[in-house]
Amino acid sequence: MSADRGRRRRPLLPYLLIGPTVLALVLVLGYPLVDMVVLSFQDMTREQLFGGTSPPWAGLDQFRRILGDGFFWTVVGRTVLFTAVCVALTVLCGLFTARLMHRVSPWVRAVIAGVLVTVWAMPVMVAASVFRWLFDADYGVVNWLLSNLPGVDLARHNWFTNPWQGFAVIVSVVVWGSLPFAAITLRAALAQVPPELEESAVLDGARPLQVFRHVTLPVIRPVLVMVTTLSAIWDFGVFNQIWLMRGGQPEREYYLLGVYSFIESFAVNRYSTGAAIALVTVVLLLAGSVVYLRQMLRTGEIE
Repeated sequence: MSADRGRRRRPLLPYLLIGPTVLALVLVLGYPLVDMVVLSFQDMTREQLFGGTSPPWAGLDQFRRILGDGFFWTVVGRTVLFTAVCVALTVLCGLFTARLMHRVSPWVRAVIAGVLVTVWAMPVMVAASVFRWLFDADYGVVNWLLSNLPGVDLARHNWFTNPWQGFAVIVSVVVWGSLPFAAITLRAALAQVPPELEESAVLDGARPLQVFRHVTLPVIRPVLVMVTTLSAIWDFGVFNQIWLMRGGQPEREYYLLGVYSFIESFAVNRYSTGAAIALVTVVLLLAGSVVYLRQMLRTGEIE
């Protein structure tokens, strides 16, 4: 009798443990998300905002406006390209750093881990300020170093005049902040690879690339998928780095979806349009989350 009662109670334990977290997420994120969805179907102006009156319903007008705007699709394409570049660099640099940590001596590994944790703990505002100083047109260290190369003159060169160069700087800030998570996580995955499998492959005549592809990669693939997907979700919603690097006044050439939604809402005062853009961004991020869960199911991480 007691055994049957224990079996009935045991399935409830996981739900009881995760219940407080779910409740906190619903309270913190649920109301703002529902309010944003409602706002995207209205036409909120400053009159309704400060007057306390209910805004009129606009139906799908906000979505028709943004989906029919060519600039919106330009921002979407720019965001996708920016995310792809950031994720690729983050994963590649993280994997290189993880393999380096896997092969060096313990004290060197401890030093690298300490540096990565320090970078990870650095606030985004501090990192953006450092990179703004490094690439400053008048006093930037990067301009000074590159100008010392033969045939290179970058004195007073403004990296943000050209959006491609400006985004290269912003990508470096994003990758700088994302690298510690990727490197430390992938290092933990590499530690789970049985060394005897790699040694056997080498004895059988496999080259380093073949060993990595056929022995190491299958073991770390679930973690690699997780790092790649989470990095894509985080980088798709980048806002702080662009806002801080452009001094709170980003040009239209530097708009990503997060920046575009914020500008429409609080600079142009088209609150419902900004909410519609934010809702589209959330839908795209949810699509990325679905891809992540499907990949986890395929790799056997979720039963």
